[in-house]
Amino acid sequence: MADTSQGLREKERKVQRPRVMSDTTQAIASDIFSGRYQPGTFLPTENDLGAEHGVSRTVIREALKVLAAKGLVLSRPRVGTIVCDEDNWNIIDSQVLAWHAPHALDDKLFDAILETRRAIEPLVAELAATRATLREIADLETAWEGMANAGEDIVKFSRSDITFHQTLYRASHNPIFRQIGGMIDTALKFSLEATAVISLDRRAEAVKAHQEVVEALRLRNGDAARKAANHILDLAARDLVSAKQIKNS
Repeated sequence: MADTSQGLREKERKVQRPRVMSDTTQAIASDIFSGRYQPGTFLPTENDLGAEHGVSRTVIREALKVLAAKGLVLSRPRVGTIVCDEDNWNIIDSQVLAWHAPHALDDKLFDAILETRRAIEPLVAELAATRATLREIADLETAWEGMANAGEDIVKFSRSDITFHQTLYRASHNPIFRQIGGMIDTALKFSLEATAVISLDRRAEAVKAHQEVVEALRLRNGDAARKAANHILDLAARDLVSAKQIKNS
């Protein structure tokens, strides 16, 4: 019986450890993003971090390895772990973006996300117009219908919008753009949360613009797809400006 109990405890530890390590990593990352630990300064020792988060030094070391791999910290043997400058942070990593609490994302980062989409998304749409399979076009239309039928349900609207753009990036059949799409969906989530206050009328405009993309792909019209994608981004830029004004008023 003792052996059985010990075996169950071992299984429990194996199940809990990844979650504990992930939670600890996110907590330390959040402290960096919030400014509690400033770039150029040292983090507390592994012992102090372990005591603060209620975990072992092993968990802290594993968490710091993850943060180092994403450019947030740099560990120096016998010296300590220093917080890296923001320019070194792998901000396009979807996990790094997800670690930012939505309220911690500053206007500069929102603008950078939009600039990135402006540089890429119209070309993605143009490529998708000639490369998308019939299945992908159908999936795109299903996502658009989800947006159109969401009504006042912003969660459903946002989920469908993200699915739409994931499908669009996949339909470009460019492996690099497909990887970038993994970052875009997290960025979109935060952008949509920031603009959740936008009226239903404006959401209806976005629905119409997304429908234009679907129609362009159905007609295999690359120019129309690029134009429709730019229309979506123009609306996104307008809504972000409105959201900033509301936040700062």
